[in-house]
Amino acid sequence: LSTIGPMPTQRSADPIVREARPDDVAAICRFGQTQVRPYYAPLIGEEAAEAQVRDWWNPERIGAAVADGLVVVAEADGRLLGVAQRGRNGADHVVYKLYVHSEHRGRGLGPRLLAALTRQLPPDVDRLYIEHFAANDRAAAFYEREGFTIERVQPSRTGDPGLGIVWRSRPIGPRNA
Repeated sequence: LSTIGPMPTQRSADPIVREARPDDVAAICRFGQTQVRPYYAPLIGEEAAEAQVRDWWNPERIGAAVADGLVVVAEADGRLLGVAQRGRNGADHVVYKLYVHSEHRGRGLGPRLLAALTRQLPPDVDRLYIEHFAANDRAAAFYEREGFTIERVQPSRTGDPGLGIVWRSRPIGPRNA
């Protein structure tokens, strides 16, 4: 997969959503560098945005999550259009990443990535959690549309309210394998 160069202006292939493979790790890391940093910098500041990319979009972290089967990607024409990653917080299953390329937002890829992560959950899981920065109004609106309600807000150690972490959850209904 590639994320280099401009996105095609016309739609040539419908995006597919699939489990990430080890050979996707470099493209996923590049995606984080090109999409996450500019999206977050106006919301949480340059330093915090850089820390997000450095700490969470590096080959070691992404590679481990891919190896554990926790990452799904959306792609079309060999180009990475979106990334989603789940994990655990104690017994809770949590969506830790859900990002769509800036030129492909609003086209239904976010719900498709979320559905792919949900299908991966063990059958006995009855609730899915997500977390996002308090300053991320776009994520808040998306998760509300997807049925997630606020459980709690974890204040930032920095005292910056925008860096607080909003924890949301939604019940998981019956799923097809």
